[in-house]
Order: sequence, then C-alpha cells, then structure tokens
Amino acid sequence: MADNFRALVLSEHDDKVTHEIKQLSVEDLPEGDVLVRVEYSDLNYKDGMVVNGIGGLVRDYPHVPGIDFSGVVEESSHELYKPGDTVVLTGWRVGEIHWGGYSQMARVNGDWLVPLPENISTKHAMAIGTAGLTSMLCVMALEQHGLKPDSGPILVTGAAGGVGSVAVTILASLGYSVSASTGREELQDYLISLGAKEIISRQELSEPTKRPLDREKWAGALDTVGSTTLARLLTQIKYGGSVAACGLAAGPKLETTVIPFLLRGVNLLGIDSVMQPYENRVKVWNRIANELPTNKLEEMTKIIDLSKVSENASSILSGQIRGRLVIDLND
Repeated sequence: MADNFRALVLSEHDDKVTHEIKQLSVEDLPEGDVLVRVEYSDLNYKDGMVVNGIGGLVRDYPHVPGIDFSGVVEESSHELYKPGDTVVLTGWRVGEIHWGGYSQMARVNGDWLVPLPENISTKHAMAIGTAGLTSMLCVMALEQHGLKPDSGPILVTGAAGGVGSVAVTILASLGYSVSASTGREELQDYLISLGAKEIISRQELSEPTKRPLDREKWAGALDTVGSTTLARLLTQIKYGGSVAACGLAAGPKLETTVIPFLLRGVNLLGIDSVMQPYENRVKVWNRIANELPTNKLEEMTKIIDLSKVSENASSILSGQIRGRLVIDLND
C-alpha cells in the first residue's frame, strides 16, 4: 500500500469553494472500520453541486467529494469484509458530510458498503452508481404497484441523463415499451439505441397543464425532472398507474391538484437511494447484475480522470452530460 495517494480536496475561504488535487496519506483519512483502495468513482448531479459549492451540502472543509466509489478492501475490522474483497458504496451522505470517493483511498463505515456481485467489475459498478441504483429502485417500486410490460407505454423523463439512460435501458431489457423525454434532439438516436421506442420533446411536458386531468396516455412513468413536468405527467397517467419520482432537475416546486389521485387512483412514489437499508441494496445490485445489459452500459459511459472533474461538474449542472461519467482513479 502506497504511503501517499492523490485526492481531489475542496477548501472554503470567504464563502468561496475551491478545489485542488493533493497528495494525502492514510493518516489524513477520517475514522472508519474499512479502508478501501478506490479504483473508480463517478460524477452525479449532486457531485456537481458539491464541487461547485452549491446547496450547502458540505458541512466542514477541507473535504473530499464523490458520493460513489468502488474498489478493493485493503484493511478491515468489519465482520463482513476482508482484504481483497471488491465493494461498492453509494449514498449514506458520503461525499457530502463524510469524505468521499474522489480519492485513491477511502476509509468508511463498513455498514455502508455492499459486496459487488461477481459479474460486475469495479468499473461497471461506477457506470451504474447512484444513477443505476436509483433507476432500479424506481422500476421495482413501479412493479410493486402493478406495472407489467403489457400494462402499456411507460415514460422516462430526463432520459439522456445518468438516471434516465439507465432507466431506459433496464425497462427496455425487461420488455417494456419505453418513451423517452429529452430536450436534446441530437441525442434521439442515442436513446433509441438504448431501447426507447418513441422520443417525446421536453417542451410537450414542460408547459403547465390547463386541466386537472388530461387524456390517459402512460401506464407509468419514471420522472427525474419534477416541477411542471411532474405535474403534467400526473394528469396523463392511466387509471391505477404510478409515477416514480426521483429527481428535481427542473426544480422542487410541485403545483398540482389531488384529482389524478382521487379520480384515477394514480400513485406518486417517492424514491430515495441515499439511506436505503443494506438488504435492499443487495437486492437491487443483484437485479442490476442480471438485468442491465453490459453492452448498453458501455455505450452510455465515458471515462475521465480526476483532473477532468471540475469542468464536467459544471457541465452536469447545466444538463450537458450524456449518460454516465466514470472517474478512473488508477495510476
């Protein structure tokens, strides 16, 4: 094990957050019962916020961001892990209030880790990451509320982003007829290659609805956008259908009526991936291992190194990133 390693470290001065790649030692790391040699991390919308000092997500500086990571256990006093085990971490506010994965070494609470299924590499684990975990949680919630491939078309909003790309791929691989909503016309062929049957313009859903109920169109939906788009969606869901809400790219405010819930029995399902219990995480990762095609995962993924995090952190906040960005931390 190397004495020193590279990490992206955030600092704050006069309410301005700056970042620098620094050399750290294991002694610099916070307390925890598992030390992991990080091989890959990823870039999510929340990472973009943290790196740019937005949203007050970080309590103390200096800070190492990165809400996800995968790698190999170096040292462990936790009962579930031993040196050499491959593991993945998503959520638990790592990268926010705890030091995260933009570092070649990480020390964390072993309860936050999940063993990687044998057929998922550490690189593929980060191509999946929080985005994939969230997508599968959405799919499972929709299934639990009665959605089946023969129920009718299902809509994915923000489909070209990380969560949306994985969701389109999973749903298509399960046999659903998937419609994909995006504001980026140039990515229509990309979404069709992931399995989308139809492309819906973002504008169609971004206009405020004028009626409490619209024509029934979707058996279900997976929404990453929130705001007016979610409000509009609720008026178009078929009787007894559901919307899994997991994002707020257009904002957190929701102006709607209770009519879709009362007259059509529509279900609005809130999805959180950050604090999911261990048992649920294991189920989700096992389903992903069996149901997410690796070739499609490769198609939606771009690999960058630690030096490219800053520029891409700004791009993801402005909706300019397609699919998934994986950060290679190997020397």
